[in-house]
Amino acid sequence: MSKKSLFAVLLIVAIAALAVAPAVAQEKTVVTWFVGLGTGTDAAQIEVQNAVVEAFNASQSDIELKINIAASNQVAPDALSTLIAAGTAPDIVGPVGFDGSNKFAGQWLDLQPLVDATAYDLSQFPENLVNLYKEGDALIGIPFAVFPGLLYYNADLFDEAGLNYPPSELPAKYVMPDGTERDWDYATVAEIAAILTVDANGNDATSPDFDASNIVQFGFAHQWGTMRSDFSTFGGAPVVDEASGKVLIPEQWRAAAQWIYDGLWTSHFIPTATYSASQLLTPSEFASGNLAMGRTMLWYTCCLGDLDANWDIAYQPGYNGQIYAPADADTFRLHRDTQNPEAAFTVLQYLLGDAALDLLTVYGAYPARPDLQEASIQLKAEQYPSVQNWDIVAPSLDFATVPHHEAWFPGYSQGQQRFSDFRTLLTGDGGADIDLQAELDKLQADLQTIVDQNS
Repeated sequence: MSKKSLFAVLLIVAIAALAVAPAVAQEKTVVTWFVGLGTGTDAAQIEVQNAVVEAFNASQSDIELKINIAASNQVAPDALSTLIAAGTAPDIVGPVGFDGSNKFAGQWLDLQPLVDATAYDLSQFPENLVNLYKEGDALIGIPFAVFPGLLYYNADLFDEAGLNYPPSELPAKYVMPDGTERDWDYATVAEIAAILTVDANGNDATSPDFDASNIVQFGFAHQWGTMRSDFSTFGGAPVVDEASGKVLIPEQWRAAAQWIYDGLWTSHFIPTATYSASQLLTPSEFASGNLAMGRTMLWYTCCLGDLDANWDIAYQPGYNGQIYAPADADTFRLHRDTQNPEAAFTVLQYLLGDAALDLLTVYGAYPARPDLQEASIQLKAEQYPSVQNWDIVAPSLDFATVPHHEAWFPGYSQGQQRFSDFRTLLTGDGGADIDLQAELDKLQADLQTIVDQNS
């Protein structure tokens, strides 16, 4: 047999062998998803997130999605920092808001090239939401979840006190027990919150017999708030004044601080830190059933399933004739060190697409995608049949405070801690004895030092 003929025979044999040999499984691209820097660590949320991972992996054969859920939101920043320092940064992080993202400023991947390469349709979102995630020409996020600022109220406690419910129509007015109409503002809230604050003997906070050391029901709380968020209910402001380049605690923030101080220590309708941490207000103030009004964002619907009460939502009160409703916005970020940006972006599109409604529902979020908003509200209506005022959710976004209460400034993490320390001082056991304006001056000075050191 000639060499040429032998080669032909061997080639045929090799082809035949390949035809009958079992196919070698193609190795999948692993994409990691880190959860906990924002929401996502609640038991119900973990269950849904795991189901999303399972569904994505079953939907295709090229990518294996793995999820890493931090033990809690509190430990998540350190957990993520450790992963990054070890050179094992996750591909996707989220959902995460501005605060969590700012802790890792400069570490997020520009998505614009991936958007362009895949022709991903950004026009489905309102332009102002897309612009939230732009840093110069870079796009570091795509709109996903928005959380309008709302007032949650316990209708049963209002009924028991013989009070009208907070308003769900604009222009917002409140009808007092004597039939007079009041502007729906923080002065009005202070009055009705005192009536709704009750001691163990059944005396409300307007009674001379009221015992502030033995309160069993409170009228109002900035539910799970931060100091900048609480301040911003009286009007937004940058931490660093653009004109002067200096830190400024503006008059509206000082007024907000005074209102909170009075509610804590004079009228006693706001729970102190000690009360908030007590069994009375477990698992959280409003969810305990012992708080009449809680100011927070729409995401709080994630955590009210066990509340044994009829509750509803209303517009937040105003200040100086204007409603200021701090809102949150969460999305997913891609880390700049991802080794698989295209695969990670494929997963991101799934989270924003097929998985979006399930995730948004368990996160208690309002969709940035207009096509999902009606379905999202319908699901909430089925979950919480006592709530009648879902139609105020969309209009409440119009009152989102500008600038955002988590907007970045130099020395952001240190500065946020300083704001937190002020809140601890204000609501702690010694808060009644502080010189409020002097402490606000000190806050301003300390923030200036932080900004100067990081500029």
